[in-house]
Amino acid sequence: MPNPHGTPIWYELLTSDEDAVQEFYAKVVGWTIAKPELGPPGVDYRICSAGDGPVGGIMRMPDGAPMPPTWLIYFGVDDVDAAVEKAQSLGAAVHMPAMDIPDVGRMAFLADPQGVMFYVMRGFSAEDSPAFQDGMTALPGHAVWNELAAPDQEAAVAFYGALLGLRQEGAMPMGALGDYRFWHVGDTRIGAVMPQPPGAPAGWLVYFSVDDIDAVCKATVAAGGQVMQEPFDMPGTGRIAMLQDPTGALMGMMGAISQKDQK
Repeated sequence: MPNPHGTPIWYELLTSDEDAVQEFYAKVVGWTIAKPELGPPGVDYRICSAGDGPVGGIMRMPDGAPMPPTWLIYFGVDDVDAAVEKAQSLGAAVHMPAMDIPDVGRMAFLADPQGVMFYVMRGFSAEDSPAFQDGMTALPGHAVWNELAAPDQEAAVAFYGALLGLRQEGAMPMGALGDYRFWHVGDTRIGAVMPQPPGAPAGWLVYFSVDDIDAVCKATVAAGGQVMQEPFDMPGTGRIAMLQDPTGALMGMMGAISQKDQK
């Protein structure tokens, strides 16, 4: 995958109940979810596909996993082994050393110096990964924003800048909480880093594109999930909500502001 170094190229849900979340995300996000014909042996891995192709996967959490059900990000890197070595030199921990997945790519599972989990990966395909798309032009079902809540915002900016080349440029004030600072890969704004809010977990939050946020919130409740933050309009961005699936994994949803709301 020749995506620029630092680009999110895959998303993965670690869950305690694959069947429950498969039904949930199919109803709420509209993904087609199925096991690949040539999946990893002995692993129940399910591929989530939007209308134009795969965007992520679902798998059961390992026994004794140090986190609740969660969405994780795979960041594309030029060289996985070099990225792991660099991450360790910056204070990261290696939870799964670099390894090859046949016909897929080389990957490693890391925790940044503040304990936040993420993957680094170099895919074997010669095609770009379309899993992440720019929020203004994204098709439904694709990830459009990657938001990190960090205990130490400055340390996070320094770490991900040094490891992945994420460029911090621009910010939005959030009052007493501090600034919401935007991250870019090249000219593409991929997300932001914010100080960890009191009482909230540290970690990455992934936002997915949907056509109708309000309809998605209703579908979430009907499918056994919860609306953690009611939909609100973000000028220049879209209509946003934060949801929780039936096993407790959090995700954001982003859709267009309706014409009625704009009047």
